[in-house]
Amino acid sequence: MSFSILGIGTAHPPDYLTPDDGLAVARVLAGPDVRTSTWLGPVYSGSNIQRRYQVLGGDLVRDLVAGTSTSGSPFLPSPEREGVGPTTAQRMKTYLQEAGVLAFQASQKALQEAHVSVERITHLVTVSCTGFAAPGVDYFLITRLGLPPTVQRTHVGFMGCHGALNGLRVAHAFAAAEPTSCVLLCAVELCSLHYYYGNAADKLIANAIFADGAAAVVGQSQPAAQRGPSPRLVASGSTLIPDSKNDMAWTVGDHGFEMTLSRRVPSLIAKQLRGWLEGWLHDQGLTLSEIGSWAIHPGGPKILSAVQEGLELSDADLAGSRRVLANFGNMSSPTLLFIIDQLRREKAPLPYVALGFGPGLVAEIALFR
Repeated sequence: MSFSILGIGTAHPPDYLTPDDGLAVARVLAGPDVRTSTWLGPVYSGSNIQRRYQVLGGDLVRDLVAGTSTSGSPFLPSPEREGVGPTTAQRMKTYLQEAGVLAFQASQKALQEAHVSVERITHLVTVSCTGFAAPGVDYFLITRLGLPPTVQRTHVGFMGCHGALNGLRVAHAFAAAEPTSCVLLCAVELCSLHYYYGNAADKLIANAIFADGAAAVVGQSQPAAQRGPSPRLVASGSTLIPDSKNDMAWTVGDHGFEMTLSRRVPSLIAKQLRGWLEGWLHDQGLTLSEIGSWAIHPGGPKILSAVQEGLELSDADLAGSRRVLANFGNMSSPTLLFIIDQLRREKAPLPYVALGFGPGLVAEIALFR
């Protein structure tokens, strides 16, 4: 049994950074030995990102660039926070204030497009790795949207950039187990809350690509009556790439969640992905050449190039992923839903394959027909 997508909604904060804005902020917060470096500029100019939306924008960015403190933000540098930034508790306080608002905006849009009333929602799946609170985003959505108090809640946490695929797998399972169910899935991430203030090169690169956003999906086991065709999730899979445990990691530190992203990740993907993917597609009765459209999580330009090289894809195959990266940055888990939404609106040819990569190093896949 498949999971039919009835509606998708996306949302992002109002403020954004350009590469020049991001570099200016990095020069302030990266530490004295990096502020005048020659290598930091190309990191931002070569990111292929035109804008990244962040809840930490506006007044805070203006303060950082001008050396003022009008915003009063705990994210401003101070002698006691030199090189580390705010505590994890301070970052989580902002998460609690902001994450639910974005999740609500995306979910409301998805419900409206699906023409589904809140009373119809039987299951709520939330996805996030950038913050935790109890009661959290799920409680916020139930109360703000007016979902039934009997809605069944499941949270997918700390799965990283492929988290939305894990969430879709859960939604698919619910729909298969209970054919009368209707599922609301919402992924929300505030990556900017974990901005790194030190001088480690891999973490500074992460500072240049991550962004904030939310995306929601409404779906059920059967297509909506008297509606046009919609993508149906029919299968999903996963593989752990050997000897990669330390190449991508996401740990809770005293001053935010700490991202580790080694330089080996693109080459590992390029070498290991194709063999597994061809075998998985064969089990679905497909070959690489029969895939109509691709949604590749844009962990960065090198990740996309590695997938393109490893699978011998065309520039057109990666165009949607690169467009989302350019316009929104890497929002972690919601990003793939942004790309799937774009493919759907453009009536891109089916079947779709969605691919994401996360801590482990793990590759996750979803097939839509």
